[in-house]
Amino acid sequence: MKDLIKVRVEHLTKVFGKRQQQALELVKKNEAKTTILEKTGATVGVYDANFEVNEGEIFVIMGLSGSGKSTLVRLINRLIEPSYGDVFIDGEDIAKMDKEALRDIRRHKINMVFQNFGLFPHRTILENTEYGLEVRGVPKEERTVKAEQALANSGLLSFKDQYPDQLSGGMQQRVGLSRALANDPEILLMDEAFSALDPLIRREMQDELLELQSKVQKTIIFITHDLNEALRIGDRIALMKDGQIMQIGTGEEILTNPANEFVREFVEDVDRSKVLTAANIMVPALTTNIEIDGPNVALNRMRKEEVSMLLATDKKRQLKGSLTAESALDARKNGQALKEVIDKNVKKVHPDTLVTDIFKLIYDSPTPLAVVDEQDRLMGVVIRGSVIEALADTETSVNEKEGDVTNE
Repeated sequence: MKDLIKVRVEHLTKVFGKRQQQALELVKKNEAKTTILEKTGATVGVYDANFEVNEGEIFVIMGLSGSGKSTLVRLINRLIEPSYGDVFIDGEDIAKMDKEALRDIRRHKINMVFQNFGLFPHRTILENTEYGLEVRGVPKEERTVKAEQALANSGLLSFKDQYPDQLSGGMQQRVGLSRALANDPEILLMDEAFSALDPLIRREMQDELLELQSKVQKTIIFITHDLNEALRIGDRIALMKDGQIMQIGTGEEILTNPANEFVREFVEDVDRSKVLTAANIMVPALTTNIEIDGPNVALNRMRKEEVSMLLATDKKRQLKGSLTAESALDARKNGQALKEVIDKNVKKVHPDTLVTDIFKLIYDSPTPLAVVDEQDRLMGVVIRGSVIEALADTETSVNEKEGDVTNE
């Protein structure tokens, strides 16, 4: 089924200052932002941004300070008015909405989480979480139920009667997230939401967000300057520089096929073994269907493929175990079915398992690792050589970079 587009941005542009047209002409000539500012007194916040965000997707917009990412996210809900361009939410152009229609969109479809938690110190955690619903005029009983559910999803319900200063920074951020989710928005805008947190707490919040997303399936546009954070949580990433989008793609696409020199330099320090997954390095599995095949068919396949082991599946391609040549010979000799002689203890990983984690599993495994989906259907296998090659590529990349530094 085709993905449903929740947000569509077309030619979105924002220039701050009076001489906007002159500034835009300089942008087209690839002049730097600082040069444009010197010549025109105008600042290019965002220029000709075009992208789509699918329903239920975590879409990360990232870039360094001054790249325009925070301006872009504020243009999406019109906290900043665009110079020109369009933002469509469910097909409606909010850039052309009147104030009343825009207010309705903000109350019911979009919510925003900032780096500053913005909690009221004199209100309890529950009262803070209810706040957005209170502003909307939701009755007390109804908003309490919704707020408690949001806190429960974030693991904070037992803290509902405490006050913000009694919670850690990470917990306060989770309250801010819960408050946004209590409104049950369809779209969540998160502007550097975890940037102020310590590294360990920040990673925990990333885990929290991914876990929460698996439950609530919101459309999330997440702003960050941290590439590792973007790679960790983003379904897709838009990388910005000087107000322009340089590349949009999955983390793997951006790492493997950078669109230009800026992107290549931006991502060159990434440890690819912490980004590449089983899905990236798996190969097709050699299998036998134990509901159909007998020992002779399995042995014939082994001879043809020049292997001594097959993975065993059923008609639905669900993994059942592994079959060695010795076990197949025993089954033929004793008149047994294959399902009676397979080894059911096969090591399995999911397609999103990182290469660094796979290495620990495959190091002493006598068989390839089976890559299975959530229904235990076999997708492929990871062999030791593929893991070593992926790790070697990472080491080569690091050594080449160190060599470049030495040569300089």
